[in-house]
Amino acid sequence: MNLSELQKGECGIITKVTATQVLKSRLNSFGITKGATIYVIEQTMSKNTIEIRLHSTKIALRINEAKTIEIERTPCKI
Repeated sequence: MNLSELQKGECGIITKVTATQVLKSRLNSFGITKGATIYVIEQTMSKNTIEIRLHSTKIALRINEAKTIEIERTPCKI
């Protein structure tokens, strides 16, 4: 599954990032890498963006960017 499929309050572990090299570099700079655990804080009403927490950082991504991040759903430990 990909990150855009997670709902508010769910967690996942990143298994793969299939973005273009430019986007992948940008995501890496935020810490969005294989093995990282993310938590979905919110999705906008129009479902155009998703807000996630990675460690102690909040990040907003476009849904088309979130679709390039493959995850494995996991129980939240927060």
